[in-house]
Amino acid sequence: MLIDNTNPQQKNDQQSKPTDAGQKGLFEYLVKETSDEKEASEDSKIDKLFENLLSIKPIFANREVLRPSYTPDYLPHRLEQINAVAEILVAALRGESPSNILIYGKTGTGKTATLESVSKKLVDLAEKMNIECKVLFINCERIDTQYRILAHLARHYNREVPITGWPTDQVFNEFKEALDKKEQVAIIILDEIDNLVKKSGDDILYNLSRINGDLKKAKVSIIGISNDLTFTDYLDPRVKSSLGEEEIIFPPYNADQLRDILEQRSKMAFKENTLEPAVIPLCAAFAAQEHGDARKALDLLRVSAELAERLRDTVVREEHVRKAREKIEIDRITEVVRTLPTQSKLVLYSIVLLDSSGSHELNTGDVYNVYRRLCRMIDMDVLTQRRVTDLISELDMLGIINAIVVSKGRYGRTKEIALSVPAEGTRKVLLDDYRLRTLKDARPYFEAQQRLAKDISA
Repeated sequence: MLIDNTNPQQKNDQQSKPTDAGQKGLFEYLVKETSDEKEASEDSKIDKLFENLLSIKPIFANREVLRPSYTPDYLPHRLEQINAVAEILVAALRGESPSNILIYGKTGTGKTATLESVSKKLVDLAEKMNIECKVLFINCERIDTQYRILAHLARHYNREVPITGWPTDQVFNEFKEALDKKEQVAIIILDEIDNLVKKSGDDILYNLSRINGDLKKAKVSIIGISNDLTFTDYLDPRVKSSLGEEEIIFPPYNADQLRDILEQRSKMAFKENTLEPAVIPLCAAFAAQEHGDARKALDLLRVSAELAERLRDTVVREEHVRKAREKIEIDRITEVVRTLPTQSKLVLYSIVLLDSSGSHELNTGDVYNVYRRLCRMIDMDVLTQRRVTDLISELDMLGIINAIVVSKGRYGRTKEIALSVPAEGTRKVLLDDYRLRTLKDARPYFEAQQRLAKDISA
């Protein structure tokens, strides 16, 4: 006879107490259940987030009309330039070769939009008249070498050209043969042509501007669009004379003209009664202060409305415009700094370090000494002081720094340098580059300080 001496209470406890394996299984079950509940909760929050955002009363009727990619049917205050381009290109409708054109003007003055508008109407009319006329538009900021441009043109005429590997002459011949198969007029528009010339030289322009001498049936006209009024200084005189047969200047818009442009777009972009009366004049005034750039005016108006929507406001007000202006400027600086070449980033970081340390009246020598030390810290090739001076000039052109040439009498000339952007924000963007991250704790130390220390110790 077996006697169970276990206390009844203990027995009950033992029966209710799970084994280690059972406890582990229960723990995993509870964790999984908690995790599932959390995921379901997060999904529910995201669903509600979008539901809440969709419930906001929209300000925009059509946001896209405020973007640079949109070309309206009518371009305010560009009738003179439109007529000038049309008077030259009308020769294509007679089966003749229009004169080559160089078009100049700062960014946002309507150059590209005007060419797109006129060329579209030209092609439409040519189709109605049964005239073979094509407009080939190339952005030289993206397609920036002679080979790429010729390959792009050849592919437009259904010629198979590899991305690389062929001699340039062979690609050029492919394009010419394809083009000359029938009587036609081809108008080649090279937007941002100054980028092409500065990067790859003027060989492509020399070849294209003389292509009509090799063609029997087809005819070609070249139109170059440039933001740089001095880019022709880089051209061979023969190229300059043949390419610039006609020149058209696009002046910057003034505040009144920008206001007309914004009024035109706002009627399509916004719902009724969503803009305060002061918004458009303020956007126009800010853009007019910055060289009459219509793109900046349109961006400012669009971002102002986007900020208003995010703040759950149903009307765009003056305060939104001022906040948008500040945001755009920060975003612009961030993008410009982020896309700089590594050597330019090192030069800029040298200036930031010197500025942060309280150094004033920085000159090229100070910057170069710090730059040289930073290069050695990350095992980067050290450029000559003359090349660094060129990089400083480029940063000045971008508006990141302000560099003024000053005379030091018998000691020669130097550049006095000052940051034009917030030092701490610029520093953070520069340190996002993995190659510069190890310079986080670097401190400026240049030869003048070293000489001073030696003098004191002596």
